[in-house]
Amino acid sequence: MKVTKRKKDDAEMQFAEASRKLEECRAKLQILLRELAEGQKEFAEMTGEGKTVTVGVIMTYNEFFNWKREQIERQQQIILKATQDKQQKLKILMQLMTYLKSIEQLKEKRLREYNAELLFEEQKLLDEIGLQLSMRK
Repeated sequence: MKVTKRKKDDAEMQFAEASRKLEECRAKLQILLRELAEGQKEFAEMTGEGKTVTVGVIMTYNEFFNWKREQIERQQQIILKATQDKQQKLKILMQLMTYLKSIEQLKEKRLREYNAELLFEEQKLLDEIGLQLSMRK
């Protein structure tokens, strides 16, 4: 039972780590999305009414947007893998918790059986003492 509890504690720590990693990945995605939005806003301001923009600037922004989109796609894949990892850690944790609960229930059942057996033996001994006392009278 101690080994199972230790395994459950380890699984809880791994699940917590996977959850933390997933949140970090999501935060990084939000940063990338914010950077893309800021770049788009900057580009829109630069190309607003009456403003002239060179082809070089347009190409630079286009490369920037493509680069950010690639980073976002990669980060989304990382998030997907982190989510799967978290789900796997949760599944392991749930299995260990179920196993530990069944062990505890078995332990309680055995304890009840042991107590019932002790009570039976005690009652038997008391009956025997009572019989000997009644025989002496």
